Amino acid sequence: MKRLAVYCGSSMGTDPAFADTARSLGVEMARRGIGLVYGGGKLGLMGVVADAVLERGGEVHGVIPEALVGLEVAHPRLTELHIVTTMHERKAKMTELTDAFVAIPGGIGTLDELFEAWTWNALGYHSKPFCLLNVHGFWDGMITFLDHVRDSGFMSPARRAQLIVAETIGETIDKLDAAAKVAETKMVW
Repeated sequence: MKRLAVYCGSSMGTDPAFADTARSLGVEMARRGIGLVYGGGKLGLMGVVADAVLERGGEVHGVIPEALVGLEVAHPRLTELHIVTTMHERKAKMTELTDAFVAIPGGIGTLDELFEAWTWNALGYHSKPFCLLNVHGFWDGMITFLDHVRDSGFMSPARRAQLIVAETIGETIDKLDAAAKVAETKMVW
């Protein structure tokens, strides 16, 4: 895996473990030579992960809609910053640039990006794997809900199995790397 897209909050959240995880993820990505693809901002967890990769000489590719350049305060020191017109273009560009996706704590934008990547994967638009890094149980409620969706007949077991869950950074990267090596582009019903 050459590049990893990280979906995360543009704020810090309430648990210091969120920022610690963002920082540690960036450090580990740089250590392994994995470039970062992310939302392009310098605030919140987005800025923490980007700074951690940059401080260790890693490659960082940001993608930010023009309307958010001022609001999320576009990061000024990236390897490459793509300014796009819409959120749809942002998600498409991030998908183009990355080999896999991970979601760490974040809000509605993180969820939107994760679910769109998953939907595109399920429809066979790409075969890039995605993972929830479950920091201090942040994703527990959603994991339970997604199992409920599957058990209620609205998601196949195969589609539910596409969502990788990991508890540590090393496990996250290792699972995504393994999944990327065997991924095939096809619809998953």
